[in-house]
Amino acid sequence: MPKPGSTRKGPRKTTIYRSRHAADAALPLTMRAAVIDTYGDERAIDVREMPMPRPGASEVLIRVDTAAVGSWDAGARSGEIKTEHGFPLVLGVDGSGVVAEVGSRVTRLKRGDCVYAYSFDNPRGGFYAEYCSVPAKYVARIPEQLGLERAGALCVLGLTAIQGVDDALRIAKSETVIVHGASGNVGMIAVQLAKWRGARVLATASGSDGVAFVRALGIDDVVDGKKADDISAAAHDFAPGGVDAVLAFAGGDSLVTCIDALRKGGRLAYPNGIEPLPRKRAHVRIKSYDAKSSPEAFNRLNRAVVASCLETPIAAKFPLDSAADAHRLIAKGHVLGKIILRINSRSDR
Repeated sequence: MPKPGSTRKGPRKTTIYRSRHAADAALPLTMRAAVIDTYGDERAIDVREMPMPRPGASEVLIRVDTAAVGSWDAGARSGEIKTEHGFPLVLGVDGSGVVAEVGSRVTRLKRGDCVYAYSFDNPRGGFYAEYCSVPAKYVARIPEQLGLERAGALCVLGLTAIQGVDDALRIAKSETVIVHGASGNVGMIAVQLAKWRGARVLATASGSDGVAFVRALGIDDVVDGKKADDISAAAHDFAPGGVDAVLAFAGGDSLVTCIDALRKGGRLAYPNGIEPLPRKRAHVRIKSYDAKSSPEAFNRLNRAVVASCLETPIAAKFPLDSAADAHRLIAKGHVLGKIILRINSRSDR
């Protein structure tokens, strides 16, 4: 077995995968991928040759352009999030690329489509690879305005953000909303979507640089989330009668302060995984949720991306061979913007 980060030289063998299309696609028998064979720290990641996934009847084979790197990937690597499919495990739950092949039952997508996808604990392996085979129901075309790099960065973040704003909270025009943790990856998308929906938004961010980061996204009312007294004072000035809703992407005492700012009958929503969990409150409606991937969910996200001129800040880009370095950066914390792997990147997209 090659050592982590090693590169195997020499030409690859190719095979012909038969398709429903007139032209057959010559694809390699193997691909490079970032794999773990056991749970561990960043040193567990081994970039090596792996067998090429072959799409099933209802699947799409994607030539990966951009793979998103998130805290959930680090959790899968460490064992905090357990795989149901055993090892070796190719990391990465979401990304973008170009359709290389489609299964016999797939009619919504075709070879050559620029797509992005989210598939948690995919039995065929993740997006830290040159190719990834994904159920077609978790794949969508991307709007031209988005491009492959931004689409790869946005997928899970966008789905989580819009489902919090629209589904969990049903934020309406002119409502007052606190987006708590707005300088985090999902928060930076949710705060833009809440404003686009017409809400009056008060954002909390981590540190002075986080405050500046969120203001650069077009949000005027931003407060340092590390300072509970500042949150309380800002919330009172923002909505003296109490805010209508809180969308939380961070827990702890600062979230308690945000909940204290809710009016009677106010709403709180947060994606599962926030710790510690907020306690139940009288006269406050609390809802947790998980981001769901479906054609309809992607269509809604695409419409919002185009209409809102959504920004997707990128913090750092790594090649596939440096996947471990990307995880080391995540471990440092306080990353403003999304970390991505550029794999089969195309400069014209």
